[in-house]
Amino acid sequence: MPSFAQQGMAHPAITPRPTTTAPVTPQATAAQVGSSPQDSATYVIGADDQLQITVWKETALTGPLTVRPDGQISMPLLGDVPAAGKTPMQLADLITAGLKKYVNDPTVTVTVSQVNSKRVFLIGQVGHIGPIMITPGMTVLQAISTAGGLTPYANGKKIYILRGPQGAQKKIPFNYKTAVRDGNQQGVALEPGDTIVVP
Repeated sequence: MPSFAQQGMAHPAITPRPTTTAPVTPQATAAQVGSSPQDSATYVIGADDQLQITVWKETALTGPLTVRPDGQISMPLLGDVPAAGKTPMQLADLITAGLKKYVNDPTVTVTVSQVNSKRVFLIGQVGHIGPIMITPGMTVLQAISTAGGLTPYANGKKIYILRGPQGAQKKIPFNYKTAVRDGNQQGVALEPGDTIVVP
């Protein structure tokens, strides 16, 4: 078979299709939760959450931060900044306001890169002991199911939830059998930091 060279023909030129890239225009203040920016107005930051703070064109002020147990983060120029209890958008606004003393027209992005605060812990006679992430409205039954359910030795009538700081914990009883039989959640709504004890 004759080649292109033998016929005096050049390989046909391949012209790449032009691509257009929209210019990146930073907003005055932005916030994201993981890959779901729409949650930035509703997600409430808590202790142990991992944040990514980005200040446009200010690399010294940009980087990952972990919310301390006291609910604060530490930033250059600003020192301690309260983060727990705020949404990413609220925290971005707070940092922006603080940086205006030092940076001309600062643009701040707050991203929750890892959610660690929305956890409950399960101990005792469950399939998998340890922390699980909770979702809004998760019940005690759902949490136990997520942890692999009860073992054959569990006493479903004597389950309780420990809530509050060490030394001042409140004990909330929960009857698993009643919840399964009647759908009665006994007025127990899980909160981040709860410990479900299954004897």
